Amino acid sequence: MNNVELEKWKRAGNLASRAREYGKEKIEEGVGKLELVEAVEDFIRKNGGTPAFPANLAVNNIAAHWTPNSNDKGIFEYGDVVKLDVGVEIDGYIGDTALTVEVGTEQQEELLKSSHQALKNAIGIMRAGVSTQEIGGMIQKTVENFGFKPISNLTGHAIERYNLHTGIAIPNVKEGRGRILEKGMIVAVEPFSTNGAGSVKGKKNSNIYQIKGKNSVKDEKANELLNQIKDRFKGLPFAERWLREFDTEPKSNLQKLIRQGVVKFYPVLEEMGGGMVSQFEHTIYLKNDGVEVLTK
Repeated sequence: MNNVELEKWKRAGNLASRAREYGKEKIEEGVGKLELVEAVEDFIRKNGGTPAFPANLAVNNIAAHWTPNSNDKGIFEYGDVVKLDVGVEIDGYIGDTALTVEVGTEQQEELLKSSHQALKNAIGIMRAGVSTQEIGGMIQKTVENFGFKPISNLTGHAIERYNLHTGIAIPNVKEGRGRILEKGMIVAVEPFSTNGAGSVKGKKNSNIYQIKGKNSVKDEKANELLNQIKDRFKGLPFAERWLREFDTEPKSNLQKLIRQGVVKFYPVLEEMGGGMVSQFEHTIYLKNDGVEVLTK
């Protein structure tokens, strides 16, 4: 990785961090969820970036993968445990970061501390040459020491240009032989902790979509929408509400693309035991002697 590339990773990470903190300050009882994500996404655009994916809001037992649609009327309620996951893309270089806040109470304070401390401890042992097994083990040990469970089937991930999830997974538990991290890698580490079962499942549409194949479709209007999606989002995830910029009623054509197998939706991931979930995440640049946190 050359200095120009690294500088773009740093710019994306810095803006993602600022957008995360901007959104954090706006999460309050009575605030609209759609209002919040649109404010965060607009903040990113106004400051020289592009959202790398729709701002995610996962509330209470929802662990990941949900964003409001264009008609959403939901608001934050007293006691909600809100995960805000934010991504920024600058020329394909991506910063990915998340935090959890509790609306108006501190009843889940220890749960939030468990995933936040797990992230700190994982970063503390990371460097080129460390295995993902060691990182997962550190996360698991930290979360369990707080009396909670790490979510075993959610992981962090390596990131490449225009590719949010590449081949290497960063587990939240100690498993298998793992993979050895290498100098120059960009990885997102995101401990999830819960007072539930410790795993997630999901089938419901999260309102987050992604191109699944490169094929065209026969329907002219649907194919036009597909080409606009390819050109605009470069293979990164997108929201239905974003499509209204170039299609006043995109739902019908979007459904056609899903049925044809060229677009997929991410499922809403719910904690299987109905437990509350906390998440914190940073994007990391790996060096021989340690790491640089790009989203601090």
